[in-house]
Amino acid sequence: MYYHFDITYIFVIIGMLITLIASWSMKATFARFERVPSSSNMTGREVAERILRANGIYDVSVRPVSGRLTDHYDPRDKTVSLSEVIYNSTSVAAVAVAAHECGHAIQDNVGYVPLNLRSAFVPVANWGSRLSWPMIVIGVFLGTGNMSNILIQVGILMFMLAVIFQIITLPVEFDASRRAMIELKSNNILPGNEDRGAKKVLFAAAMTYVAAAASGVLQMLRLLLLFNGRGRRRN
Repeated sequence: MYYHFDITYIFVIIGMLITLIASWSMKATFARFERVPSSSNMTGREVAERILRANGIYDVSVRPVSGRLTDHYDPRDKTVSLSEVIYNSTSVAAVAVAAHECGHAIQDNVGYVPLNLRSAFVPVANWGSRLSWPMIVIGVFLGTGNMSNILIQVGILMFMLAVIFQIITLPVEFDASRRAMIELKSNNILPGNEDRGAKKVLFAAAMTYVAAAASGVLQMLRLLLLFNGRGRRRN
């Protein structure tokens, strides 16, 4: 007996491999430079506060947050949240990550359009990621009726919105890293030999976003190949 192999699974496999490689690279790079102390001996919190003040930003607070590499900037409450391995650490990796999150705060302060667009897109992306697959699965189980086709197409559209959010995120993350390196240099936080390590950490982190976007695009292509023209074939 032979079973039909769905060729579109190749998209899923490629997406998984890209994501795994990017995640492994990020963890390995961070672990490497987590063990390298910065000569400035500044903690992640101190780096963040210096960069914010140097840019005239006084309405953003820096706080610790639980977890590992859960660092983020929230434009809603003007908060730079640094994970436990960043907040009190003086490593090159900690300095780089703290500066990156401040890069987002600077984006918010100057009205960087892609960041505003991403922030506006968050609710849409959240609903899309939560409801897309349930709608597609329900549509498949309903068979080939009109309601089935509608649910599948709406599910694909919602998944597409989540992918668009991932694509919008890319320029935001790369620009935040660019701003971070400028701030580290202009504020004399890292010398030349150490800023190369910071660049490697930020590049590895950026590649995780690229991998997520690529994986999303591949999965979206798979869905389009599987279900495109479903309604037309019935007719």
